[in-house]
Amino acid sequence: MAGSAAPGPGAVALRVDIDRKVYGAGGREPVEAVRGLAFSVIAGEITCLIGPSGAGKTTTLRILLGLDPDYEGRVTPHPDAAGIAMAFQEPRLLPWRTVEQNVRLALPRGTRGQDLDGLFDSLGLGPWRSRYPGALSLGMARRVSLARALAQKPRILVLDEPFVSLDDTSAAGLRGLVVAAVERSGMGVLMVTHNVAEAIEIADRLLLVSGRPAGLLGTIPLERPRGARDRAWVEGRRAALAAQFPTVIAG
Repeated sequence: MAGSAAPGPGAVALRVDIDRKVYGAGGREPVEAVRGLAFSVIAGEITCLIGPSGAGKTTTLRILLGLDPDYEGRVTPHPDAAGIAMAFQEPRLLPWRTVEQNVRLALPRGTRGQDLDGLFDSLGLGPWRSRYPGALSLGMARRVSLARALAQKPRILVLDEPFVSLDDTSAAGLRGLVVAAVERSGMGVLMVTHNVAEAIEIADRLLLVSGRPAGLLGTIPLERPRGARDRAWVEGRRAALAAQFPTVIAG
């Protein structure tokens, strides 16, 4: 769903308060997946959610996307944050549709004819618009997935492991495209990743989540400008966080 006026930079675009989420409640073996997880997505910022495998990150994404209403708590969008778009780890492109058709199919019927030249050019997809997904590398397919989300002009973009399994060059290129999109649009981004160094490189804030049941262990702001984060600084921050949160980040 397309957004309207964007909340200003620094405003809370989305507030997530999950008091409790239990699978199989009332059954013989209920599983408490999330307990006391509260955080905000800020307009114009990239927030990375980091936690152990099986910690409830996917459950959290399903709740904030409105796919799982069976929980205790609430998700509160900013009044002007009318749209959330998602780019999945798997691009999920229709193989019988061209790149351009895959992107336009995500739009409401009355808006599918809009001009997308600027979007395709900004993501380096101009020459690929008439190609089919089978001709794309994984990195290019993920660009199409990102284009499909950005075409909806969301106020909040959710990314689930968007750079996993990519080579260093492709991952760096896609990270740069995400940062540029944030700077251009002022949207808020929530990204789930297991790659801590990658998160430190791209994020404005890190949210460190415990093992099941998932709860917030710490919010880590990253004040140094992204352009000044060299490899030594990134590795230094990662090592410091590993020492402070050993159950979340490997040493």
